[in-house]
Amino acid sequence: MNETQPEPKVKVLLSFEMLLAFVLVTEILIFSKTGANFATRGNMFEVLRLSTEIGLLALVMTPIILTGGIDLSVGSLLGLCAIVFGKLWRDAGLPLPLAAACTVAIGLAGGGLNALFITRLKLPPLIVTLGSFSLFRGLAEAITRGVDNFTNFPPPFLYLGQGYFFGIVPAQLPIFALVSIAIWLLVHRTTFGRSFRAIGFAPEGARYAGIPVERRLTLAYVLAGGTAALASLVYVARVGQAKADAGTGYELLAITAVVLGGASIFGGTGTVHGTLLGVGVLAVLNIGLALSDQPAELAGILTGGLLLVVLAAEALFKKISARRALSQAAKILPAP
Repeated sequence: MNETQPEPKVKVLLSFEMLLAFVLVTEILIFSKTGANFATRGNMFEVLRLSTEIGLLALVMTPIILTGGIDLSVGSLLGLCAIVFGKLWRDAGLPLPLAAACTVAIGLAGGGLNALFITRLKLPPLIVTLGSFSLFRGLAEAITRGVDNFTNFPPPFLYLGQGYFFGIVPAQLPIFALVSIAIWLLVHRTTFGRSFRAIGFAPEGARYAGIPVERRLTLAYVLAGGTAALASLVYVARVGQAKADAGTGYELLAITAVVLGGASIFGGTGTVHGTLLGVGVLAVLNIGLALSDQPAELAGILTGGLLLVVLAAEALFKKISARRALSQAAKILPAP
């Protein structure tokens, strides 16, 4: 076989990313014509500002999905961390930096709880994170009794979510950029990334190859928990309040962005840059429809339809690859 020729799965992945880039450019062109003030530099930065929290969750969802897992609890954990942060600052009287550090620790613990049940008790990630999804949201509502929220944060903290560098660059953009680079390096330039894919393809085979599967899975879920806490701080700074329903539905949008980016929900295949393209498509779609005076429900319809198309295309590509492999095997093997 020619070593310079890309493998079929690489071809599929590139096809997904090219298709997604085409969709993103098409969205921008359409909304530039139909949306008021859409094609402006300020609005492009606003798209980045409003998609930061979901983008952070999607970034850390990528390693999890690469392992063949899923985390349905990141949105609820974001809400719990937001409440804990507000509670520690207002009621416990902790300084904001210390309250933020404790909030990140709570997020890491939440991710560690998911990892404990998945790695030690060998429970399916879907079931575990579905349970913690309800647990974290229930704790947030119990702490606030469903009505309390936390406001009046000091201006220096609010600048993190509402301020702009040089009058145009959102203050949270450097955070998103740093996390993006860190996750990209983790997935694409370290042995961790290769082990995530190996686990997704064949967990038992990865164990036989000497990969510490449990430790790799723990890293992925703890990282997701810590980043969910970081996203909660950005969320609170952006909206100016901490409430129990913060992050509702964010986990589904994060998963959608990762899958739209070409990651296989069964594990083993995916890229961080594909995830970023998926986040961009969702963010531009939602803001573009709003600026075009279209019904808010249309965003959900188009997002769901686009996701189904991507999943169907993935299944079709797999069938085509399988048929090509069988055809090539038939040509190589001698006839009986």
